[in-house]
Amino acid sequence: MAHCVTLVQLSISCDHLIDKDISSKSDPLCVLLQDVGGGKWAELGRTERVRNCSSPEFSKTLQLEYHFETVQKLRFGIYDIDNKTPELGDDDFLGGAECSLGQVVSSRILTLPLMLKPGKPAGRGTITVSAQELKDSRVVTMEVEARNLDKKVCVEGGPGGSRIKRTGMDFLGKSDPFLEFFHQGDGKWHLAYRSEVIKNNLNPTWKRFSVPLQHFCGGDPSTPIQVRCSDYDSDGSHDLIGTFHTSLAQLQAVPAEFECIHLEKQQKKKSYKNSGTICVKICQVETEYSFLDYVMGGCQINFTVGVDFTGSNGDPSSPDSLHYLSPTGVNEYLTALWSVGSVVQDYDSDKLFPAFGFGAQVPPDWQVSHEFALNFNPNNPYCAGVQGIVDAYRQALPQVRLYGPTNFAPIINHVARFAAQAAHQRTASAPREALAQTVLAEVPTQLVSYFKAQGWAPFKPLPPAAKGPAQVPQA
Repeated sequence: MAHCVTLVQLSISCDHLIDKDISSKSDPLCVLLQDVGGGKWAELGRTERVRNCSSPEFSKTLQLEYHFETVQKLRFGIYDIDNKTPELGDDDFLGGAECSLGQVVSSRILTLPLMLKPGKPAGRGTITVSAQELKDSRVVTMEVEARNLDKKVCVEGGPGGSRIKRTGMDFLGKSDPFLEFFHQGDGKWHLAYRSEVIKNNLNPTWKRFSVPLQHFCGGDPSTPIQVRCSDYDSDGSHDLIGTFHTSLAQLQAVPAEFECIHLEKQQKKKSYKNSGTICVKICQVETEYSFLDYVMGGCQINFTVGVDFTGSNGDPSSPDSLHYLSPTGVNEYLTALWSVGSVVQDYDSDKLFPAFGFGAQVPPDWQVSHEFALNFNPNNPYCAGVQGIVDAYRQALPQVRLYGPTNFAPIINHVARFAAQAAHQRTASAPREALAQTVLAEVPTQLVSYFKAQGWAPFKPLPPAAKGPAQVPQA
């Protein structure tokens, strides 16, 4: 059965969390774990911590692979974080919920009661999880600043005369502004990004940030976006400085400026203009290329084998040797060849793999060689597929004498020369550092990192020629 794998993004919010702090509300964070079997759970990720909030909507999404053919049991844990340690054992547990990823994706939006333990609800607390398939690899990168934001201190009149009204914690200082971006969907505003807080500054410049395009605006540049600028207060009662409405299409018209409007002030004061100006310095949509982008763009992975024939492997006739062939005709080297080669060979179109041996005395002169062709053909060391490598190894093993020392540098240098030549020609290859990687799981990361450093985008195949009227589509 073919594995159906895609990346899923989970957005999480909670309602009516219990309060564990005496003088304020809890500071919740959500932890996602997955059942890995044997009664063990592995942590997949955490959201950010939201200060002083009993109904948080977490900005940070959590991602995981979705496998149709397996039941993926998930556990969500909500904790009140009151310290800086990553361990959760010293934090208050606000409740948890379990479900399967299949339940989430089939429901799209799933709300579950939070439980302190089986049969004991965490008050009226609930958790809502929504899933979105990440089909779009584009990200929105923005850099935003503000000018002349309002101080959140105002003067009120009353029977006793004018008095200063303290709003939040900025009685003597300036505002501590932060931004929130919301996109509209299903008649509601959904949080897409929350910036950092810049303390005591009415002309802040926030850090450049990137958000997946799908999460930012559902992939539609015309989707309404609301931007809120607020003054941060440590007790959670943030004061609104102002808002404005826009869209990604308008944000991309940089440099773009928007007036930050506080509606209540606008209605009360005829002389009111705005509560500051938000300036978008950078707003661009970029593509984050994946391993599959390069593979589907024609990238080839060249696979070269080097077999250790040094005496440290032990006598091939001894069952303790890695070269010992069992009654079934298998040994450790053949197992490794099949395990790695059967995966990699799918990414090489001609399936011709150079295979070498090192550390053995080879016929006919029985000199020690640290780079000899496994098929004893120095002019053409290529083997056809993994089976060709296996056949060459089986034929070479009884013809060589294990010796030493262990020196595989000649083979590494041999492959590095081809890699350097391929890199010069801008064909698919890997840097010398990547040659030492033997774990297949590292290959996609190494390859994408290398191409990204070179500034190379995947090749896009030409679209197929249009079919003539006489051509009949075939199933």
